[in-house]
Amino acid sequence: MGLATPVPPPPSPSADAYQGEISQWRARRLDSLRSPSGWLTLVGLFWLEPGKNAVGSGPGNRVVLPSGRAPAFVGSIDRSGDMATFHAAPGAGVSVDGKPVTSQALRSDDDGDQTLLTLGSLSFYVIQRGDRLGVRVKDSQSDARKNLHGIDDFPIDAKWRVQARLEPYDPPKSIPVPTVLGTTERGECPGALVFQVDGKTYRLDPVLEKGETDLFVIFADRTNGAETYGAGRFLYASPPIDGFTTLDFNKAYNPPCAFTPYATCPLPPPQNRLPVRVEAGEKTYGH
Repeated sequence: MGLATPVPPPPSPSADAYQGEISQWRARRLDSLRSPSGWLTLVGLFWLEPGKNAVGSGPGNRVVLPSGRAPAFVGSIDRSGDMATFHAAPGAGVSVDGKPVTSQALRSDDDGDQTLLTLGSLSFYVIQRGDRLGVRVKDSQSDARKNLHGIDDFPIDAKWRVQARLEPYDPPKSIPVPTVLGTTERGECPGALVFQVDGKTYRLDPVLEKGETDLFVIFADRTNGAETYGAGRFLYASPPIDGFTTLDFNKAYNPPCAFTPYATCPLPPPQNRLPVRVEAGEKTYGH
């Protein structure tokens, strides 16, 4: 399908400046993954049942903390509908905002500011996915964080820095977005991003995340499963100015699920599966 009007190329930095920009972006990306609260610290995900859910390093607990990092039993999380409350065992040493807790109502990530429970190098908190409540467990001393040395990338190629025109949906669409959990979420899509590579036209449907203005793109391409992560990659674009924004696939990156089995990643909607090899951005991490 052709474009009604050609998409102009994005403003081009010098080759050296662009190499520096992408190199700095990649360095910040690695710093983010290496942070004490990054995705590489995620060591567990446990779905809560109605009623009492025991928490501790003992194998009989519903929420199992890493052995050697926590007592066998540190307390319980009581779930009632979408509400969860943590009750600490005596002397467990669990705290919130640096203060020991005995009983604490837990806000989930769906509330925008979840309650973070900490115990030594561990932290855990409630997430909500549809009608399910789960507990994510992180360990700032995880082996994955310690062992990260880098991520392979395609060579930087300015060909994959393209201008895209936002063709608005009026009104904006609510599009289905599948997840690795086998569920489907809804995402607000303001319009299609239309761009060209090698004279061919492609379209991607971005979504707007809660409270954000950047466009979030979940896409797949024909490098997936070989050079790149099989379930696709992520990319952000700035809010359009005069209807245009830049898609820089050199900044395409692996979703959290590429690093841990405990993430709950969205997957590319069917319309975001590009029939082309996007030889730019991050390659597959590990195995």
